[in-house]
Amino acid sequence: MKRVIALLAGLAGLAERIGTALQWLSPAVARLTVGLVFLQSGWGKLHDLEKVTNYFTQLGLAAPAFQARVASTAEFVCGGLLLIGFATRFAAVPLIVIMCVAIRTALWEQVDGIGSLVGLTEFAYIALLVWLGTNGAGPLSLDRLVARGWQPGGADRAPAVARSRATT
Repeated sequence: MKRVIALLAGLAGLAERIGTALQWLSPAVARLTVGLVFLQSGWGKLHDLEKVTNYFTQLGLAAPAFQARVASTAEFVCGGLLLIGFATRFAAVPLIVIMCVAIRTALWEQVDGIGSLVGLTEFAYIALLVWLGTNGAGPLSLDRLVARGWQPGGADRAPAVARSRATT
């Protein structure tokens, strides 16, 4: 029995070390995935604003032409910011709002409970955006480079996140 416990403890330690070494991967994959989706979506909408405006009119949105321009531009710009990891926490906010509006106006008929709500792709985007908004862009981002550039000592200092996790 002691061997099994020792084996499990060793495997848990290995998993912890691998997870710690790959902490940079999660925010990078989240940013690249969501950023690319919104960048492409915004680009497509900006090149067919009439179609987007007509769709927003069908949904009964106020000022559909204005909202089509705002939503399309926000998707394109904020998606690009997520891709490069710049102003990530700020870029997440308009995209969360856009997804909430999309769910409420275009997809609400599909929602008959919490299970169907969280099953929507748009809700998955909201979850990733909330995570990026609260945790930041991660080490492979312009946000991190800017933050290091503003700290005394610049790149010589370890990121605050890494230090705080190492001590807990």
